Amino acid sequence: MRVLSETPISFTLMIHHVVLYKLKPEVTPARVEAMMMNTRMQLLKIPEVLNIKCGKRIDPELPWPFFIAIDFESMDKYAIFREDSIFVKFMEEVIKPNIEDSLDLDFEMDPGKDVRFS
Repeated sequence: MRVLSETPISFTLMIHHVVLYKLKPEVTPARVEAMMMNTRMQLLKIPEVLNIKCGKRIDPELPWPFFIAIDFESMDKYAIFREDSIFVKFMEEVIKPNIEDSLDLDFEMDPGKDVRFS
């Protein structure tokens, strides 16, 4: 059995977190605009967030009409973000009342890193 002697890279691995959302049928275009505005206003207050993007679909046939993408310095920073009171309140007040389903996708952004240790 081979033991790796290197330090786990979870402290240095850049993370790109993407969430795709299916919205409830009653969600209007105006409400989507408000969701986009609230996403930027609220989540940028959290120090662990390096960058945030959100948007709405162009093609009405696509099944995921809303997305949020956030960059984090590490998986550790992402874990802190998920526990932040601003994020918890945002999810309860902005996201959950408007969605039917979501798909979370996490990507590492540093080439050559072993993601098993993140």
